[in-house]
Formats: sequence, structure tokens, C-alpha cells
Amino acid sequence: MQRFVATTRHPQASPVLAFFVAAVAVAFVLCGCVAPPRAAQTAEPSTVASPRPAPAPTVPTPQSVEGFALQSLPGAGGATLQALQRAERTAPLRYRVIVIPGSGCAGMGPMADRYFAGLLHAQVLVLHKPWVDPQARTAPADCAREFVQQDRLSTWLAHARAALVADAQQREREGAPALPQLLVGISEGAELLPALAPEVSQLAGLVMLASSGLDPQEAGALQAQRLEAQADWEELGHVVAGRRADSTVLQGRSLVYWRDLWNWPLMRPLVQSPWPLLQVWGGDDALVPAAAYERFAQMASVRTVPFCARRIDGADHGLQRRAAGIDGVQQVWAWTEQWARNPQAGLCGALP
Repeated sequence: MQRFVATTRHPQASPVLAFFVAAVAVAFVLCGCVAPPRAAQTAEPSTVASPRPAPAPTVPTPQSVEGFALQSLPGAGGATLQALQRAERTAPLRYRVIVIPGSGCAGMGPMADRYFAGLLHAQVLVLHKPWVDPQARTAPADCAREFVQQDRLSTWLAHARAALVADAQQREREGAPALPQLLVGISEGAELLPALAPEVSQLAGLVMLASSGLDPQEAGALQAQRLEAQADWEELGHVVAGRRADSTVLQGRSLVYWRDLWNWPLMRPLVQSPWPLLQVWGGDDALVPAAAYERFAQMASVRTVPFCARRIDGADHGLQRRAAGIDGVQQVWAWTEQWARNPQAGLCGALP
């Protein structure tokens, strides 16, 4: 996982920023076992990359992956997103799930069929950033320069919002059945949920997997405290507030990415959101401290609509209990399937 080198005095990178730059997408989410990438060096490019989308890959992209079809959706500013779409696996069709994946430049295609296997009665739509190939298996340390320079939460939000609007319009044109929909955010992807929720018709609830719900800056500070790396965290804050160019690369991320993240609001929008909220996290999550999850639960207790949190004891950031052979993600889908059989009980009412 990527780590931030606070100063040249430290030969080892601080583990505090693993929360933000771990390879959450693809294999890490599924099995929590991605090998740590090589440490990235701080560098300042001589020119700032343009905001245009990265060039399309030269290798032809297949039109389908196992169990899923590839679908192109328009992003912001003429960009194109590649999404994965799948019909229900078992009749009857009861609901639809829209997924915002976590960080990294790999796609969910290679593991989508297994990851979403438990969604039996649901259609599934998985969005990808415009500069991510759904079939890519790229390690986080090997992300292309174009990806690094363009990746930031505000840009991703604009693209995802445009894609969801286009998806809704396409479904209306095709006369697709009206279905209750769940908006699912995986780790970093959960940070977009409150802003994207208004674009989802018949939204039945928000689902956060391995996301504390706190503003990223606050969650990072708690992680730094847990790892006794407060000095590194404070140093990053000084760099973020400084005058270095947005294009500066710090541990595989551009400084504009860090600036977006440092000021990103999440907790208040989630607490004030009018949709039911289900949060699931691992008791042995090495990237997000339990204190962050517990603090959000305290803040969310004032919500006027249902909030339910479930801790999976012994599970890692990917909700896996490897020693016991338990896949917590499939447990989440079992809960949503139970809800879909009796939606009147509410998203939280279906949980044990």
C-alpha cells in the first residue's frame, strides 16, 4: 500500500496514509492481500497535466466480462466512463444496486462475478472512473501518470453524477421497470454517496463498506493517532496548505488529490441525509481505526431516518476473515437480499 514520506529524514514511509492510498479496488477489497507497492518519491513535474481524460487503451476492450456486460456512460466534459452491468441471477427481479468502487487504478472486472455473487435478485451497475479500464489489474504503484494527475474526488464526483443522470435517462427511454435502488460505496467510493444520492431515483438506502463515515481528514487524524504517526500527519497538513503546485506527486497521489481529500465533507452530509444508511466494517481493519467508526456512530445517532452499523469481528478492510474462510461482503448481500424480500421493514429492519 502507498505511504507518505513526510521528510527525507525518514527512510520508512509513514503507515498513516495507507487508509487513503491502499489498493481498495479489485483484489484488496475481495481478499485483503495485495502486496505492498514500491514507495513513490516526492516529485514536482515541470508541467501541469491537462484535465482532459487519459487516452483510451490501445488494447481493444472486450464487450463483456464473466457475468457482466460493459456499458459506456458519459461523464463530465465529454469524458466516457466504462461501467459493468449485470442482470439478476435469479428470478424474480426485486431491486437494483449501483456501486461506486474504492481507490486505485485497477478495474473490478476480473473479480466482479465473484464479488457480487450474493446479489441474486438484483441488477448491478458498477461505475469506473473515465481513466480506468474495468479489466485492468494495475497495481497502485504502477498507475499511469495521466491517472495520477487527474484523480481527485471532485472530478470523480462530477463524472459519476453525469453517468448516473445518463443511466436514469437511458432506463426511462428503454421503459425499464421501476425498482428500488441501493447506492453502495466501497471505502473511498463511500465519500461520494451523499452527493450522488439525489441522482438515483427510488433510492431505498445508502450502503457503506469499510468507510468510517467521518470526513477523511478526521479519519486520517485518528489513524495517525492509532499508529503514533501524528508528526507525519501534521507534516502532510503543512504541505497541503502550502504553495506547492497541484501537480506535485506525493506517494503516488497528486497534491490536488490530497487537497480535495483534506477538505472533503462527509460526516455532516451523511448525518443530514434523508436516506436509510447501512454501514459495515471489519473489526480488524488495519486502514481505518475502530475509533473512527465508533465516533461516526455517535454522530449518526441523531439521524431522523434509520442508521444501522454492523461490525464483522475479525474481518479486515475488505471484510474478509481469511483464517475462518468467511467473506463478509457476501454477508452484506445476504442482508440486502433479506431486505428485498420485505422492503416494508426497511433496510435496517432486515438485519439481525
